[in-house]
Amino acid sequence: MKLVNIGFGNMINADRVIAVVSPESAPIKRVVREAEDRSMLINATYGRRTRAVVVMDSEHVILSAIQPDTISGRLAAEEEVQ
Repeated sequence: MKLVNIGFGNMINADRVIAVVSPESAPIKRVVREAEDRSMLINATYGRRTRAVVVMDSEHVILSAIQPDTISGRLAAEEEVQ
């Protein structure tokens, strides 16, 4: 299990990430709203603006305050280490 920092000391399992996307589009906003309704939303922004939405294979949706490019770069770095 490889953990990736998504900001403010919060870590996620890199092996279970399906997508890292920007929260700006209507379909992603709908995904976030539906995850909140199902109690599958994890808000890791610490009150800051949501800049990335991470979709996990467990159907959890995680909000992060760091850029999607940063998270994807960290995920790519984890894959190189393996």
